[in-house]
Amino acid sequence: MELDAVQRAAQEQFARQSGRYGKGHILENVADVADALSQISLPAIADVLDVATGGGHTGLHLASLGHRVTLADIAAPMLEKAAALGASRGLTVRTRQHPAEEFPYGDASFDLVTCRVAPHHFSSPESFVRETARVLRPGGHFLLIDGSVEDGQPEAEEWLHQVEKLRDPSHHRFVTPGTWTKFCEAAGLKVKRATLAPMKQPDLNWYFDCAATSPENRRLVLDLVAHAPESARHLFRLAEEDGKIIWWWQRLTLIAAR
Repeated sequence: MELDAVQRAAQEQFARQSGRYGKGHILENVADVADALSQISLPAIADVLDVATGGGHTGLHLASLGHRVTLADIAAPMLEKAAALGASRGLTVRTRQHPAEEFPYGDASFDLVTCRVAPHHFSSPESFVRETARVLRPGGHFLLIDGSVEDGQPEAEEWLHQVEKLRDPSHHRFVTPGTWTKFCEAAGLKVKRATLAPMKQPDLNWYFDCAATSPENRRLVLDLVAHAPESARHLFRLAEEDGKIIWWWQRLTLIAAR
């Protein structure tokens, strides 16, 4: 399929920055994934699709549990590095390059679809959820983990959107739990869990480096932080720690069933 502007931006950004998402990245810690999986009943050997796999950490964790895993991403270099990381661990996975809004798989192909810390780059989260529902088998599950903003916080949400868009122009939009739930219900998925939990982020300079934020955009982000509205300061717990700017992401974990 022809990529839209948002998809092209994500593909270019993550192809360029793919080397930063492997060993040592914050997402290498899959405790959040393990916690969510403890609440999902899977076949002994499940067919799993990990969408926008990035460094592959979620999919490789599932492969280590003995499941058949397909790692999918819009950026080929990400897939190459994720597969290499899996091979270094003795894991075999399949890789497919495609956007999150249109899957090249038949209906009812998977027992589990996962997506972790990626949907805020998608041009159409709603299309992504529809495709997820289509490829899930009856009784299958959808696991979503991503940054979010609690419902009813428009000022803080807009502030964070501005920060993220400057930090990484391939960012599109965080989606609130209520909107994700509506997308799932419209696609025929029943939401079993949708919870927000604070997640302490590395300092702001780490995030700048991870996204290769331009010097001008770094300056603009720092200005936004200095003049953040009280709603954002409170919600994201903006603070300084050892001379570094830190904040707490609102991490959404959503589990839905087909």
